Amino acid sequence: MRGVTIVAAVLILGGGAAAVARQDGSHRPDWARNLPAGYLLPGAIDATAVVSPAPKKGDERYQLDRKIFRETRKLRGTPRWALATSDVKLAPTDLMRDFSCAAGKSLTPETAPKLNRLMMRVLVDGQTINEAVKNRYRRLRPFQIDKGEICQPKSELVTSFDYPSGHTVWGWSWAYVLTQLLPERATPILARGRAYGESRMICGAHNASAVDAGARVAAATVAALNGSAAFRADMDAARTELAALPATDARECRAETDLIERPFR
Repeated sequence: MRGVTIVAAVLILGGGAAAVARQDGSHRPDWARNLPAGYLLPGAIDATAVVSPAPKKGDERYQLDRKIFRETRKLRGTPRWALATSDVKLAPTDLMRDFSCAAGKSLTPETAPKLNRLMMRVLVDGQTINEAVKNRYRRLRPFQIDKGEICQPKSELVTSFDYPSGHTVWGWSWAYVLTQLLPERATPILARGRAYGESRMICGAHNASAVDAGARVAAATVAALNGSAAFRADMDAARTELAALPATDARECRAETDLIERPFR
């Protein structure tokens, strides 16, 4: 039963496709068909006690979200919009590529299988915790409140809620874990985690408040994970694995580094 719940929680990020996947599994991407169990027990964290309640119609945060969504529609066609579009993809290959420059290591599921499995377990925990908050507040996504183009098909998103952002939970979870594994790369790794969350706001898939809340869910999840002996053992194995990987070419990473150097807001 727990495995079914975990798969549903993770795949909810896929929106419409996830709804089908939860019924018969036929539309799950290959990487999501055999997810490992997370490290944490069910109910380990009640994230509704960690994040602020979702903004309500008419309050200051609600209006700020609407303003940010309308303003960021102007970024369509820019390099930052292109990065946000790339950041939509959630497969292990994509996430490892996304963090390779920041980590200073060429990451792939094939070259870093221990890290890959570690992160799959972390992300299962994060999404299980996050879905409880989403279902508590059931907040609409920004394009369901105001008109505007977004960087991915809206059909992928309309069956799940806005607050907190699941993609942001994934991005910040990667950042927090990699920072512990590669503390000498803390600044670029954390900057990439921040930019990954900002991509959801720039894309228009999530409100800014949902991105902020997703970062808090990730922080709470990783903090709790450090109390798990199994997590700590897998971290040690991943740390050894990373030490043997080749470094990235800083010249090839310059464009990304320049693009995300400063916070968007």
